[in-house]
Amino acid sequence: MSSTNIRYPLLKNFLKFVALSPFAISFINPSIVSSGLEFQWNNAENFKRLNWYQKDDKKNARNTVFLFLRKSDRKTGLLKVNVKAPKTFFAKIKKDKVNLCQAQIGGFTKKTKCIANIPADIELDKEKNTINIFPLSPIPASKDNYAIVLKVINPNRGGLYQFHSFGQSSGNIPVSFYLGSWTLKMQSQ
Repeated sequence: MSSTNIRYPLLKNFLKFVALSPFAISFINPSIVSSGLEFQWNNAENFKRLNWYQKDDKKNARNTVFLFLRKSDRKTGLLKVNVKAPKTFFAKIKKDKVNLCQAQIGGFTKKTKCIANIPADIELDKEKNTINIFPLSPIPASKDNYAIVLKVINPNRGGLYQFHSFGQSSGNIPVSFYLGSWTLKMQSQ
């Protein structure tokens, strides 16, 4: 018998446990790890992944989606936020169900929620599938987190839905720039 097999049986068993425990947990309760992994093929340098949270990912379910604009995602203040949505998802969005708010990003000890609503003019452009948000006062480049909240009924088809975001900076010369993209996942069952 090899001496290496006899020496470290406890370490070997521990490494097996660590490697296989995520798979065991996913079979017991798949909702625990449903948003744990996200794959991006052909990840380009100019692609920036933004964080998001949704309450329900089943098809045709009532859903609240938080599209976060964290402090690290904003380098300057924002006069305008433009969100380009996929056609099949945009058909479910209503103007009175879109909101901009200062958000608390949840985790283990706190819940994701809006802290304060930000008054804003919201426009839906059906030809371009875009949501234009004009806050009454610019979103500052402070340490606060903000979110675009969509209250929608999920599309009939499952899959990945990618939303692209563009911002217009506040300052002497307003410049439009790419903020990032959110990739939402809907179940197909």
